[in-house]
Amino acid sequence: MTAPTCRACGAALTRTFCDLGLSPLANSYVTPERRHRGEVFHPLHAYVCDACWLVQLEAFESPEAIFSDYAYFSGFSAGWLRHAERYVDAMMARFGLGPDSKVVEVASNDGYLLQYFVARGVPVLGVEPAANVARAAVERGVPTDVAFFGRDTARRLAAEGHKADLTAANNVLAHVPDILDFVAGFAEILKPEGVATFEFPHLLRMIESRQFDTIYHEHFSYLSLGVVIGILRRQGLRVFDVEEWPTHGGSLRVFACHDGASHAPTPNLERVVLSEWAANLFDPSGYEDFGRAVADIKCAALRFLIEERAAGRTVCAYGAAAKGNTFLNYCGIDPELIQAVADRSPHKQGTWLPGSRIPVVSPDDLLAMRPDTVLILPWNLKDEIAGEMAAIRDGGGRFAVAIPALTVF
Repeated sequence: MTAPTCRACGAALTRTFCDLGLSPLANSYVTPERRHRGEVFHPLHAYVCDACWLVQLEAFESPEAIFSDYAYFSGFSAGWLRHAERYVDAMMARFGLGPDSKVVEVASNDGYLLQYFVARGVPVLGVEPAANVARAAVERGVPTDVAFFGRDTARRLAAEGHKADLTAANNVLAHVPDILDFVAGFAEILKPEGVATFEFPHLLRMIESRQFDTIYHEHFSYLSLGVVIGILRRQGLRVFDVEEWPTHGGSLRVFACHDGASHAPTPNLERVVLSEWAANLFDPSGYEDFGRAVADIKCAALRFLIEERAAGRTVCAYGAAAKGNTFLNYCGIDPELIQAVADRSPHKQGTWLPGSRIPVVSPDDLLAMRPDTVLILPWNLKDEIAGEMAAIRDGGGRFAVAIPALTVF
């Protein structure tokens, strides 16, 4: 068998970053009619490219198979909505956006972000490949083009009058197998002085906090600033600023423009890139210990859950998120150890998690079960979730997270 090749530079991929075994698609929730049927499991094996240092998975399913009918709706996270509204206010103030401007969001989901531009009188367009999610955006008053974004889509939209003063692409750069074509689309749709922003989980924080559950098939790439600068440069785009955010366990917001635009670079670029060099992200040594640390997390979580069961304590989980599905399938956890998982999204309630087949219930149903322990799977939202589910602690229960280390509180 030939080695897989890097999607950014074409070099052979021979260095393992993390091998999580076999796993189904993380957002392929099992509906009642599919409950008694099998599932397809693919290798969840992340490589790091020795030539350009892009961390990546092989592509086993097409974007059409993964994203055309999607179970993730951004608007169900109160914390994420607050983050989106802060972004809108900051971009309007920084770049002077108003009724004569145009904002295009790629992977606009259910209109969670663009709704705030609409409320402030700024014309918008969402681009979203999942028709079921796009319908929710339109119902919010957000015009949405149902399409996968890339060079051809961008050219079509530009010809239709949608050249953008600002484009937003939040948590999507990692989701595209053809990352070069995707990035080329922004060069097509931006006005000469337009700005593109990209938000994505920072590889540096992922390694530092052992966030292996960020790895799932919908995430084709795992990104550092240095790598993203190189990818954008190949398509004629120049990074001029970067911000660090706590979202998703530590993310970057990268600002880019046409190479000839007037936006001046900020000192933030050098600071973040130097931190990546200090962490050896451009050297094999920066990737050597991650797999061993992940195995330690798995062992600690299983030990805890087995001890809970042996003591007669019931355990449920909160958050039917993709990262939780990676964690559960890698650890081999099923309903014998976790009875149910609660989620606010009605689109997930009444289904079963892929692979583990743990039933998804509403938060009210979970409270009625009165579990002794609730394992919060989206650990990055643990404070928000513990606050929403305070009745668990009031009833004598407790919460736990497994990443970056097992913590009971």
